Amino acid sequence: PRAHLRFAMTPGPGLRLLLVDDHYIVRLGLASLLGKEPDLHVVAEAADGDEALLAYREYRPDVVLMDVRMPGRNGVAAVELIRAEFPAARILMLTTYDGDEDIHRALQAGASGYLLKDSAPVELLTGIRTVAAGQCFLPPAVQARLNERNPESTLTPRELEVLELVTKGLHNREIGTILGFTENTAKWHLKNILRKLEVADRTEATAAALQRGILHLEE
Repeated sequence: PRAHLRFAMTPGPGLRLLLVDDHYIVRLGLASLLGKEPDLHVVAEAADGDEALLAYREYRPDVVLMDVRMPGRNGVAAVELIRAEFPAARILMLTTYDGDEDIHRALQAGASGYLLKDSAPVELLTGIRTVAAGQCFLPPAVQARLNERNPESTLTPRELEVLELVTKGLHNREIGTILGFTENTAKWHLKNILRKLEVADRTEATAAALQRGILHLEE
């Protein structure tokens, strides 16, 4: 198995942090930045969701900094796993994705906050300390995106399957064949998708799905 624990040293008093990101350079930069703060100690790193759960079990950090999109088990799924086993876990999402659906899913999974990677260092530090104190941390820009989300736009699992195939350029008959229903049923699902996303056609549906974080290209 891949090594997921990188810091075996016993930190001094302060907050113990777990960094979860599939990019080593990102983790290195975060560790360097956070290491300048006397009350923050990076005790472990992980490159995906499965490693994150193992590292959490081992080190029980005060705060987890979790990327959203990673190969294998993604950040949202990892939050669900960690919170299911450790209900008091405090997890701050740190990502490049600012879609309202990304934010909603992370918070629904049990994340304590959501921050973008282009945020200023002072905002990151504030986020970590806010989450550690048991509060939710959503910067104004993130809260604004979340406020744009219409609860009635939530797609069913079947609609998500149809939408994913739509984004790949498949026609209704092809979608029905793959998912095991008729072309008319595919049309019906697509009609509901267009209505919920408030778009006019397949092209707009694809654009909305990617922009909002309902689907991602790598999926």
